[in-house]
Amino acid sequence: METASLPKVDEEKLRHARRVSLKELNLRGDSKESSKLDHSLKRHTALIKRMRQSIGADNRDQVLKDIDSLSLEKYTDEIAGAAVEGIGRCKTDKDVWAAVEVMCSLHRRFPASFTPALVNLLSSSLAAPSRATLSTLTPDQREKEDAARVSRQRPVLRVCSELALVGVIRDSPTRSGAEWIMKVIKELLSNDPSLSSLPLLSTFLKSYGRPYLCLNPLQSRQMPSDADPSRATDEARNVAIAAFDEGEELVEQGTRDRFKRMCEGYFESVAKKLVIEHKRLQEQDRRNHEAYIRSGEIFEDRQQAYERMTKGYEKLFASCQTLSELLNLPMPELPTTSQKSDSIQIGTSTGAGAGDDIDVAFTTSGGKWEDEEERKFFEDIQDLKDFVPKNFLGIDAEEKTDFEEREKVEKEMAEAEAQHLAEELKSLETNGNVHANNLPLTEPSGPIDEADGTVTPIPTSPKLSTPPLSPQLAPQGPSQLLTALLARLPDATNRTLIDQAAVEFAFLNSKAARKRLIKFLSNVPKNRIDLLPHYSRLVATLDKYMPDIGSELVTSLEEVFRYLQRKKSVVKEHSELRLKNITFLSNLTKFRVVPTHVILHIFKVCLDDFSGANVENVALLLEGCGRFLLRSEETKERFSTMLELMKRKQSMQHFDQRQILLLENAYYQCNPPERLPLTEKERTPVELFIRHLIYDVLSKRTIDKVLKLLRKLDWDDATVVHLVLKIFTRPWKLKYSNISLLAMLTYDLQRYHPAFAVAVVDQVVEDIRRGLEVNLYNVNQQRVATLKYLGELYIYRVVNSSLIFDTLWLLVTFGHPDGHPLPRQPLPLDMPDDFFRIRLVCVLLDTVGMCFDRGRQMRKLDNFLVFFQYYALCKEELPMDVDFMLSDSLEAVRPNLAIPKSIEEAAKAVDDVFNAVMQDTGLTQEGESGEESDDGGASERPREEEEDDGDGDGSTAGEESATDERAPSPEPVVVLSAQEHIGPSQEADEEFAKELAKIITESSAESRKIDKKTAWWDNAILAPSTRKKRVEGTEQNIDDDADHANGSVMNFTVITRRGNKQQARNLPVPAETALAIHTRSAQLQDKVEQQHLKQLVLNYEQREEAEELKAPEARSRAGQLKIRLAG
Repeated sequence: METASLPKVDEEKLRHARRVSLKELNLRGDSKESSKLDHSLKRHTALIKRMRQSIGADNRDQVLKDIDSLSLEKYTDEIAGAAVEGIGRCKTDKDVWAAVEVMCSLHRRFPASFTPALVNLLSSSLAAPSRATLSTLTPDQREKEDAARVSRQRPVLRVCSELALVGVIRDSPTRSGAEWIMKVIKELLSNDPSLSSLPLLSTFLKSYGRPYLCLNPLQSRQMPSDADPSRATDEARNVAIAAFDEGEELVEQGTRDRFKRMCEGYFESVAKKLVIEHKRLQEQDRRNHEAYIRSGEIFEDRQQAYERMTKGYEKLFASCQTLSELLNLPMPELPTTSQKSDSIQIGTSTGAGAGDDIDVAFTTSGGKWEDEEERKFFEDIQDLKDFVPKNFLGIDAEEKTDFEEREKVEKEMAEAEAQHLAEELKSLETNGNVHANNLPLTEPSGPIDEADGTVTPIPTSPKLSTPPLSPQLAPQGPSQLLTALLARLPDATNRTLIDQAAVEFAFLNSKAARKRLIKFLSNVPKNRIDLLPHYSRLVATLDKYMPDIGSELVTSLEEVFRYLQRKKSVVKEHSELRLKNITFLSNLTKFRVVPTHVILHIFKVCLDDFSGANVENVALLLEGCGRFLLRSEETKERFSTMLELMKRKQSMQHFDQRQILLLENAYYQCNPPERLPLTEKERTPVELFIRHLIYDVLSKRTIDKVLKLLRKLDWDDATVVHLVLKIFTRPWKLKYSNISLLAMLTYDLQRYHPAFAVAVVDQVVEDIRRGLEVNLYNVNQQRVATLKYLGELYIYRVVNSSLIFDTLWLLVTFGHPDGHPLPRQPLPLDMPDDFFRIRLVCVLLDTVGMCFDRGRQMRKLDNFLVFFQYYALCKEELPMDVDFMLSDSLEAVRPNLAIPKSIEEAAKAVDDVFNAVMQDTGLTQEGESGEESDDGGASERPREEEEDDGDGDGSTAGEESATDERAPSPEPVVVLSAQEHIGPSQEADEEFAKELAKIITESSAESRKIDKKTAWWDNAILAPSTRKKRVEGTEQNIDDDADHANGSVMNFTVITRRGNKQQARNLPVPAETALAIHTRSAQLQDKVEQQHLKQLVLNYEQREEAEELKAPEARSRAGQLKIRLAG
């Protein structure tokens, strides 16, 4: 194996050497004097045309010669476009390397003008297809489009991969372009739900798995499904490291690891999709079979759909198999053919997950059967006498007597054998282990095909291309009828069909027919284990009247078992044959076809040589019929003795972890520990109704109906309100997509029950804070749902933006001393390797971030994002999924946001934000910025981040006091500030608000008092035109005292009525009368009060703006000097 793979290693080393040398050339660069080069337009045009046609190995020398001799300065953009077109025509490895050399030559001459243009064009060529465009295409057109796109992008991806290794495409001046390649592949794969880009990943891994993922070409083969993937991965890595030193690698170690994790995660997704498609194909196969049973044919549309599904599955399977070989990962285990709805799921279980369901069955049943359905399957066997005439069964009086005598003799022989077996067991316990070589193992009577491949293939479903037989061509003879019956047996996967097959065989009963049936049952395909329980039922049904079928079949299975015992050193090749043999024997034992002494003897043989394949045999026997033998009266004592012996041997011998797990699962499956049944929580009908509405009924279409039913509840009952509140404050129990509907319901109920909405918000905020204080891993899913719920509550206007920003700042500062996140600082509540808070912030930003896109809230979010990036860089290196989530969230909220590359840049950006806020307020003092460290800007957030319209000061103070109450510091902190009081306190603001409300109330009361007592004449209702004239006249009288020559007259409007018509006329009244004096004084007093109120409102708004501007300065000064008092 090693000699065969040496050429591959040498070839990889040669490629590596060429890449290293070419990278060194690219780093040196190449400058030519433009005056000595050819500026001919004709030659430039010919070069561009030649490159557009091909830049492969055929044109390589000529293109390189032209590049060295021509100036090319004015044609870099055209050359870049032609190069991309020429790259698309490179098919072979030589063509790809020739294109790389051409690109490197151009890069060395024009690194500033040609390389950026080339990279942009290559990135566009490797872009994922638009989903909107693909949605307009038919499936056939989409398949053709995907195939054409993959054909175009394959050579481009190969050339880009080489360019990233040789230094043309780079992530930074000191790093390779592996990050760029990883991002391109990630975009292709993440935007490809149909997995049409899988061939691109396969091509990349075949050619560049070694430099980018450190995959060893020696290990590029498919692994068996039972292999340990971690061991294989470690072996591949060790061999790869042995080939090249770390200093010689062209891709950084961290990038290689992240790239490999991404590919392995994508393989897991493909494997899951393969399992789903496999199940869908089996389900479609089952439906086709049912349709064939019902109508006798399969319609053309169903047949075409099945063929398309089969084609897609085969393509996906091939791709998954290729990835498995390239990534050194095992293929997923595909489930066997699913049984039909009316069949019982029985048989041996080789999966580790089967023990859970069986465990649950043990809690409710202590008998030999797991449930009632299984009991009916194995015990309720039909009697053929009720369906078949006795002459077909060969029953008469004499034969019946002989039959009974024969049964008696066999029973006596079985008892003698059982007694002999018990004596052997006793001797085994006293003498220790007895080797299997001392047991008489006879040769099989006939040749056994070790590969079991000579059996006539039996289709699992009716052949779609073969039409059913017409009545004229139906088989007529017994041989043809038996052939047709045997052909239908693989599809008889339920009790009804298998019982009907037994009746049909009884009508064809003959010695030759029984031999054919025995041969057929002995050669069941190894991949059809699901058929064995039903075949065992067929044998049990026929065995009562045709005992030679059961006895000869058991004899055949015993011979196969003895053969496998002799070949037990061959483990993998005979694993499926061994599984089929033990499963068949186990099922026949439960039908009582296999004598008990036979199955116990088989179990004893496996215990005698309790190692290797016999460990799996024992596990299969325990899973298949262990429960039955342990709970049957005739075998209970002997089998329990064998189980005790097995446990003693297991404790004395050394087994690997897989074998220990197999034996433990099998033992507890047949003999589970006693435990009490689970008690179901009792709930009141009202609680059940509310849970049904929220968990089952709630959807977009039924939300109005759910709201009406919730409003009909008794909201005066505290118990009902508590139940509703408990459900509304546990969003993690809903589907994640229904959390927004729960927030919508909260908003709708707020209009009718405001206190309920307040209680919901309080509990949600409390849950968020408690999650930060406790920080338990098992409640992470609940914390994500709670943050999502809070964001949805903001979207539906249940909470304001100040609570959202307070929560965001709380997530990044809680638990840090003085709210200062420091790089790599270990804290109990927020370790450097704990990235869950970043996930929480991303969830909240994804939910509400798009709402903060203008005005003051946009500035708040911008400042927070700067601090959030600093917080993220304080952690250790982010995992790939967290990094992708963070980048996606930031890109969705602020597409053009500048991302800092280091912690120093992030700290400087935070300082700049705080300095900008201070400069805007005009309170920045000389020398203050020099006293702050790199992360000093992270000490306190700007005041405008903490307060919203009107209530920011109080909420911030409340939050800080709550923080002090929840997590008191062991050392009291006394803060000494240079200024005792900056701006009004919270109590002063509240007192001012009370006084202002009092003044407004008193002013309104006095105005109403004057109107009632002195201005009663104003209550008359005037026509609009008359009222307007009167107001204008009044204002004129107030503003101008010299309207009349004598200045002693005030005009009033008098309304008179004649019939149904109102008339108004002016009435001059002397100014010295009481009526004129009271009117004028009331008008002047109203005007003065209006001016006073207007001035109060303006002063309050100015004071609030001044407080907002002074807040950062106050917080900065308050944090300058801190003295810790010990004791």
